[in-house]
Amino acid sequence: MKSIILVLDGFGVGETPDANKFGDVGSNTYVNLKKQRDFCLNNLRKLGLDNIDGLNVSHCENVIGYYGKLKERSINKDTLTGHWEMMGVETHKVYQAFPNKIDDDVVSAVQQEIGQTICNHSASGTQIIVELGQEHIETKKPILYSSQDSVLQIATHKSVYSIEQLYEMCHKVRERMNKDFNIQRIIARPFDTNEAGEFYRTKERKDFAINPPHKTTLDKAIEAGFKVVGVGKIAEIFNFNGISESFKTTNNVESLDKTLELVKSNFDGLIFVNLIDTDMLFGHRNDIDGYVGALKYFDEFLPKILDAMGKDDLLIITGDHGNDPTTPSTDHSREYTPCVMYSPSFEVSKNLGIIDGFKFVGDSALSWLTNGGKL
Repeated sequence: MKSIILVLDGFGVGETPDANKFGDVGSNTYVNLKKQRDFCLNNLRKLGLDNIDGLNVSHCENVIGYYGKLKERSINKDTLTGHWEMMGVETHKVYQAFPNKIDDDVVSAVQQEIGQTICNHSASGTQIIVELGQEHIETKKPILYSSQDSVLQIATHKSVYSIEQLYEMCHKVRERMNKDFNIQRIIARPFDTNEAGEFYRTKERKDFAINPPHKTTLDKAIEAGFKVVGVGKIAEIFNFNGISESFKTTNNVESLDKTLELVKSNFDGLIFVNLIDTDMLFGHRNDIDGYVGALKYFDEFLPKILDAMGKDDLLIITGDHGNDPTTPSTDHSREYTPCVMYSPSFEVSKNLGIIDGFKFVGDSALSWLTNGGKL
């Protein structure tokens, strides 16, 4: 018996009532994409996605799943906050973020730990290594930059610092931020040079996150005797708390292949998967076609997972926040996220309406396991 949670990172279904506080009025990742590119996610439709209240898209007949939309209770709109709330940890404090320049005192603290850095402002990670990669190689100064989350990212070339040395830098910065600042994640971003002489980011990214402030639903699942498997960056989001086994992947193709393998395997427990491409590759870059392509790939892959599920397995498909690539902003958007649920044991479909809090996801997954395949 398994509960399977698939998180389409940055997949929202419409602005929340407090979207104005976040500058996100008008954001609706899914619907705005459909307006820009006429596409259909046939398998998600069959599970109930298009029947979610308020979407105003063509409804699907003969839906086989449960469907609704989740309203976040936490006050932020980032990856860590969204995933934490799914697992029972609400966040009601604002973490430091750097929409433009990293604060001088933060830069100073980082440099006290790892030496002089270059960049020291918010930037696109793929662009900044093109701009500053050669300077970094010549000076050996790490590239320090941020995104629009509560994040510090450190990039180094593999010919200048080994992966282990980069991880050690990030560990030192993590420890210093824990002591003096209020920052969610430090991210190691190694890069290398290809045959054409171009810089590119390699697969050894690693996140150094803060610990959840108390036990999560993941911990409770393990205490109840179930296995908890993280795919993608799930383990790092929870700083490896409440995780029995983790599989690090670099894109949605790898993550979905690993998910299918796990669904077919013989164990009782929770499979928790982050599908990062929609957010990292396409939402933040306002790449409409890339985002739609990622959704289509997921939708076309979905029947493989459905066919592999046992009659007592539960699937939950959701998002951790919005990231509408059709708007001028390249930041996350404050949106409802979908909650689409399916089990072969479902006898009827159900409209779940508006659900108050992402906690519903983790509660449902654990309830399914502890109640013998019942919600």
